Amino acid sequence: MIGLGTLINTGAIAAGGLAGHFFGKIFKEDQQEAITKANGVAVLFIAIAGAMEGMLKIEDGALVSGKAMLITICIALGTIIGELIGIENGFERFGEWLKIKTGNARDAGFVDAFVTASLTVSIGAMAIVGSIEDGVLGDYSVLAVKSVLDFIIIIMMTASMGKGAGFSAIPVFVFEGAITLLSRLIAPVMTELAISYLSLVGSILIFCVGVNLVWGKKLRVANMLPAVLLAVIAAYLPIEF
Repeated sequence: MIGLGTLINTGAIAAGGLAGHFFGKIFKEDQQEAITKANGVAVLFIAIAGAMEGMLKIEDGALVSGKAMLITICIALGTIIGELIGIENGFERFGEWLKIKTGNARDAGFVDAFVTASLTVSIGAMAIVGSIEDGVLGDYSVLAVKSVLDFIIIIMMTASMGKGAGFSAIPVFVFEGAITLLSRLIAPVMTELAISYLSLVGSILIFCVGVNLVWGKKLRVANMLPAVLLAVIAAYLPIEF
């Protein structure tokens, strides 16, 4: 069944939100803050691992790094585009609307939890590659694995940040569902190099999410999202990064 992977992933995030909501009631406010920072540290190391995989290689028996120019250009230009468009504001406006419509108007942390969780579970190669494989081949195995990871992440985020994290299931459903439906058009574009670049830049953005979790909101990560699209475009340029 085409689209089953998206449904599984969406359901896992929603279930994680429910589990985290009841689980989070056990902890006091200072304990929830500690969990948030611990979760942030985990996100940071997941992002570092993904970034290093794309940047490091063995050359003549030595470990060397690369792709610094790719990261700099994509992040800088992507942020400029995102700031001009106001993507973060769009996320926040939708979060505010969702907060009211779901009866959580008094939850001061709802929007921040929603935006942070949405970025954490939406950015990355697994969401795109998994959705394409689901749409073209009917193979939802990548999204099934992602669902397990997202379930655990959302439990922890909901327990520490609030129920807004669980509503990240909505953008994930829309994003992965759209890619699945358009998979036959997207698949030829997502070459091995394009996926590699996307994974690298996506890992940098996830690192920024981790920074916000550990040290408070310092970066408008949603406004950096165009960097992921630029990374895919860069794979088709006659330049070796």
